[in-house]
Amino acid sequence: MDYILQGFLQGFALLFSGDGETYAAIWATVAASSTSMLFSLLLGVPLGFLLGYKNFTGKKVLRTIVDTLLSFPTVVIGLVVYAFLTRNGPLGSTGLLFSIPGIAIGQTLLGLPIIIALTAAAVEALDKRLPQALVTLGANPRQILWATVVEARFSIVLAAMAAYGRIVSEIGISMMVGGNIKWHTRTITTAIALETGKGEFALGIALGMVLLAVALAVNIMATGLKRRATL
Repeated sequence: MDYILQGFLQGFALLFSGDGETYAAIWATVAASSTSMLFSLLLGVPLGFLLGYKNFTGKKVLRTIVDTLLSFPTVVIGLVVYAFLTRNGPLGSTGLLFSIPGIAIGQTLLGLPIIIALTAAAVEALDKRLPQALVTLGANPRQILWATVVEARFSIVLAAMAAYGRIVSEIGISMMVGGNIKWHTRTITTAIALETGKGEFALGIALGMVLLAVALAVNIMATGLKRRATL
């Protein structure tokens, strides 16, 4: 057990000493996850609104597909994105493979179904008289969308937190699309896997503590929002 305690002590030392390798992985994770969350919300909230608000042919099939994608393996998403971004792929000329934006594309595909599904569920749970009342008041589709989003804001924020929790902790996409390049595309999860395998237990623990801190912060915020929503 001594090596575990020693690992924690060294991990704290790396964090508080501003170790460059440690913070490079943290920065890569923040950059990729923040970009992917932005696009997941920009695309997912309107699509989730339409899926929850509109009735159309094939809605049940589409909803089943979105729900299935909630548990899609990250390594498969990484494989698909890699196939598109590799030199011989359709988007090979963009140079996005082994880059932070490339990782963000894959993570957007990971977070998007979560935002769509939970936003749709939130819209469906709203009072059915709300859209009718807005139409009666002369609201246009954009105003109906905005009023619905405001009404379901707590649920949408919770959806964003759930998506961010999955994005920041994934490893398959970051490893395959990012290439785990030191000082460039090495994220917290890929660094933990690599450094622990190399015997660098302290660095793995330091980065693991960062992930635990993120998870704790997300859970605290989610609990606070749930309490506010029930008041």
